[in-house]
Amino acid sequence: MKIRQRAIVIPDQHFPFHSEVALNVVVKAMVMIKPQILVNLGDVGEWSSVSPWQYKGNRKRPPLEFVLPEVDKEIEAVNAGLDKIDQAAKKAGVKKKYMCTGNHDIWLDNFVERYPYLKEYTFNKACKLKERKYVVYKYNQPLTIGKVTFIHGAYHTVYHAKRHLDAYGSSVIYGHTHDVQSHSLTKLGGTISAHALGCIKDMSADKNEWLRGRLHNWSHAFGIVDWFTNGDFKVEVVEIHNGKTSVWGKLIDGNA
Repeated sequence: MKIRQRAIVIPDQHFPFHSEVALNVVVKAMVMIKPQILVNLGDVGEWSSVSPWQYKGNRKRPPLEFVLPEVDKEIEAVNAGLDKIDQAAKKAGVKKKYMCTGNHDIWLDNFVERYPYLKEYTFNKACKLKERKYVVYKYNQPLTIGKVTFIHGAYHTVYHAKRHLDAYGSSVIYGHTHDVQSHSLTKLGGTISAHALGCIKDMSADKNEWLRGRLHNWSHAFGIVDWFTNGDFKVEVVEIHNGKTSVWGKLIDGNA
């Protein structure tokens, strides 16, 4: 069998709270491997400016004129991150781009539901996904290519790879959990597997308010998927350590 096509799969970026060195590794790897397909697993932005968690309890929502400048600032930062990914995709000769909308991304859509006259602030429009030529999939709408399905991620249990495999009943690749985990299952019909691909989010205690210095099992990583002519596929989970990794024996340094 021959390799029919290849994809690079990018998990949660959470711009502008991303790791710049991890992102550098991903874009350098993309140019190196020259995939035909780019799959972005979503949570492109942190979207803290429209987070529903800001106004829990007794905290009141401020007037819109105070919120919009922060939303605009975050949209600008997220688009700058997408620009970097898209520039690398163009250089690599990527033919198809898919966006699997994440749970953070839909906070923008929820914001527009609250202020329906701000239609330009939906996730799709704010991030110019049509102009960027992404095929957009709704939050956890399955994107199936060959014999594997991509989603943002639906479960956050300890053994989430097994949980996703049990729920979907077919091979699945996802982000959402920010850690690397895999689980496989073989039955009479063959083997299926689930793979969590980590994240590109900054994990340093001084920049990540969510972690607040806690120990965690997050990992910087991305995926390379090859499909064979019969639809079978191979997943390579590429972990990034201190801004460095290796792909096919070649060192990629995101610090340089």
